[in-house]
Amino acid sequence: MMRVVTAEDLDRVLTYPALIEALREAFRSDITVPPRHHHAVPQPGAEATLLLMPAWTTGEGSFLGCKVVTVFPDNGKLAKAAVLGSYLLMSGNTGEPLATIDGTILTRWRTAAASALAASYLAREDAARMVMVGAGALAPHLVRAHASVRPLRHITLWNRTRGRAVQAAFALAVKGVEVEVTDDLEAAVREADIVSCATLSAAPLVRGKWLKKGAHLDLVGGFIPKMREADDDAVKRARVYVDTRTALKEAGDIVQPLKKGVLKKDLIRGDLFELCRGEAKGRTSAAQITLFKSVGTALEDLAAAMLVWRILGESG
Repeated sequence: MMRVVTAEDLDRVLTYPALIEALREAFRSDITVPPRHHHAVPQPGAEATLLLMPAWTTGEGSFLGCKVVTVFPDNGKLAKAAVLGSYLLMSGNTGEPLATIDGTILTRWRTAAASALAASYLAREDAARMVMVGAGALAPHLVRAHASVRPLRHITLWNRTRGRAVQAAFALAVKGVEVEVTDDLEAAVREADIVSCATLSAAPLVRGKWLKKGAHLDLVGGFIPKMREADDDAVKRARVYVDTRTALKEAGDIVQPLKKGVLKKDLIRGDLFELCRGEAKGRTSAAQITLFKSVGTALEDLAAAMLVWRILGESG
């Protein structure tokens, strides 16, 4: 009988250290990830998106999975999440459905874990100050994930709408993470060791001239070519990394600088496959500015789903 894994189940069994290591192992492993299907869905307001993201392993005890995701940018006006989805985990040997998993929460966990995985190679080991740009559903996960790999002591949250920033800060405080809310993004970024952005912005929010030496910039939100979270100056000043090379076609923070000639393909220092396999160097000096652009990959979803399946199996 197929198991239903709820959001509550995921929050109960997952931890960031375990998920980050599961992703690290997955990026070192042989997992097949076909191109994801990306469809525009016309809406009266902002255009929506449908994503289909399959992946599978091979051999005895293999798994096959597919995530169906919708992105409706105007959902905030309805007090609903902009990104929603479901994940179907199947046996890779028989195709038998094993579990349907809350894809919305799975996505938040694995997206934040991927950023923290990248930070484990790219952020300074003594990084203590973080700025979270954006106060959506992903923001608390990114804060907690980064805090699991670096000794963060001071966390600042900025959002266009201050009220949402206050709500997110309160939610984090309930879980034991103290966060300061600011209206001055520039001042906060100038002091930050890690700047993480999770917005749906079409125009850059973070300026490269604000980044101090040694800063790590984590860009998560922009997933289509017309979205930007950081300006060209940030790209010029940083050593640039991506989660997968898909970012070169889909992420505005990479696509637009490439089109302008601000960034050359051979100046993208590596992706998560290469970082995790030791084929690309991460940070090599304390003064370097690093930039990581995430667009997400079905490999991360499958790795997270497999981890959840294993934990639930062990716990009965």
